[in-house]
Amino acid sequence: MSTTYTGPLPVPTPESRPFWDAAKQHRLSLPYCESCKRSFFYPRPFCPFCFGEDVSWRDSCGRGTLITFVINHRPPRSFPNQDPLVIGIVELAEGPRLMSQIVGVEPSPDHVVCDMPVEVVFDDVTAEVTLPKFRPTNRATPL
Repeated sequence: MSTTYTGPLPVPTPESRPFWDAAKQHRLSLPYCESCKRSFFYPRPFCPFCFGEDVSWRDSCGRGTLITFVINHRPPRSFPNQDPLVIGIVELAEGPRLMSQIVGVEPSPDHVVCDMPVEVVFDDVTAEVTLPKFRPTNRATPL
């Protein structure tokens, strides 16, 4: 657990509470439409594809592909790490895309590339909050 984390923390809403509760258990969970059988993200009480309201939560495999990224060399002063941060959009194997920090790789365009396979890792930043982040993986087979 990061004991000196000073960065921003999520404030769960009723819609996002299952996501954050699962992250605390080191699981990446996504809203799932029981009507059209599709996962989606961001959490909301209805499906953005068919507008159905029969929404449940399902665990993701936690694997995906880095779609795009930025290397932020000037993080906010309150952020715990003043080193360059890699922030990316990850497309999960289940289809949804989410923004997250990319860790475990040198923050350089020589090492971070689009279409790079990634997997979720969890950072217990406080006793109450766990943040899902992604790291590169050596995945031999496509999703």
